[in-house]
Formats: sequence, C-alpha cells, structure tokens
Amino acid sequence: MGKSDTEKDDAYETELAKLQLALVKYQQQAMKGGDKALIIFEGRDAAGKDGAISRMVEHLSIRATRVVALPKPTELESSQWYFQRYVPHLPAAGQVVIFNRSWYNRAGVERVMGFSTPAQQETFLRDVPHFEEMLIESGLKLVKIWLDISRDEQAQRLKERREDPLKALKTSPLDDVAQEKWDDYSAARNEMLTRTHTPLAPWTCVVTDKKKQARINVMRHVIRTIAPEDIAGGVDEPDPNILFPFKIDVIERLNT
Repeated sequence: MGKSDTEKDDAYETELAKLQLALVKYQQQAMKGGDKALIIFEGRDAAGKDGAISRMVEHLSIRATRVVALPKPTELESSQWYFQRYVPHLPAAGQVVIFNRSWYNRAGVERVMGFSTPAQQETFLRDVPHFEEMLIESGLKLVKIWLDISRDEQAQRLKERREDPLKALKTSPLDDVAQEKWDDYSAARNEMLTRTHTPLAPWTCVVTDKKKQARINVMRHVIRTIAPEDIAGGVDEPDPNILFPFKIDVIERLNT
C-alpha cells in the first residue's frame, strides 16, 4: 500500500527540518571560515522560486543571509554597465545571498518582452560566463538553479494567484503573458541554458510540478554543493528524476 497524505506530509516535514538544520550548520561554519555563497534561482513564472527560497532561509541568520529580488532598473541603472546594479548585492565573507531572479533577466524576460535589444542580449550571453568565472576565482561559491513547470500546472497556479487575496502580492503584469508567450520563453530558456552552462558555473534543472518534492531536492543539491563534507555527507543525493544537471539532451525533459 502507498503512503497516506498524512504520512507523506510527516515525511516531508521531517526531511525539511533535517535539511534546514544542515543549512544552519553550514552557515555556522561559513560565518567562522569566511565562505561566500551565491545561489541564483531562475525559472518560469509560478515555478516555485519563492516557496523554495523561503524554506531555505527560514532558520538562517538574518545578518548573514540576504534574498535579493531587484525591481526593474531605474533610468540611471539602465545607463550603467549591465552587471553594475548586481555587484553591490554580492556576498561578503560569511554571507549567503540568494538571487530571486538575477542578471539572467536579460536572457529571459527582457528578450521575450523586448525590454532590451538583440545586441544587448547577445553581449550578455557572450560576457556572463566570463563574469561568473571572475566571481568564482575570487572565492565565491556559485549555484545556478533553473526551475521548470508544465504549462498546465503553471496555468493552475497563476489562476490560484489571481483568485486568492493572500497571493495578491505575488501577481504581476507579466503573469498575463506567461502562457501566451510560452513558446518564446521556451526558446529563450533553451538558448540561455545552452550558452551559459559552463564547467565552472553549471546549471541544475528542477521539475517543480510537485512543489514539496522540488523544494526538498533543491535544498539537498544546495547543501551538497556548498557545504563541507562533514555536513554534505549526511544529506541524501537529489532524486535524478526531479533534479538533474543541464546537458543539451535534457532540453527534451524540460517543458517545451
């Protein structure tokens, strides 16, 4: 017999608590040792970035943890070097910074919505691997996660956002075109992942139709990537059916 919903919920909460404790232990060591970690969350609208991030940071130090979700650039910022507005938010020693969307906006929403020119987008795709290489060589640990979702599940979650007053702050005008421009977002995603996946700064993909499974596997991946062996070794490997490294042939596993 399969597990009941209650048993599944209990197992999820038990595993979540175990992973949150591992993150706390990692941060205690990072604050002493001066580790710098940057975790980038990208993905389709309603793919679960907010939920995954909130579980990750729930018990971490407010002083040593920052979640960055920048608004659209000001006129001044638009005239600057593209990466300039992101640099002040990079982690210092002992800090964990999470970008809830990042400089990859240029290869995603800006491309689909026409917020930047094709020349600007091409420059970004050419430059970003070198930029990330410099960050890593400076001692920063970089984790890049792409969260994917099926078209039907996205439609259902966007509908729930519109109908639930408590989710009003999650809605945005871009929600209205997420489904309409589904194919455009797929094309942008495919080119972005293909051109910016590097040995030093690889992409990891997550299928998120089942939110709780996705969150658990994201946390496992992050811990096993950034934490020392005495902490990471006690965390199970992610389920390869849910979370897997990007390769050209995995585009077929993503939602097209």
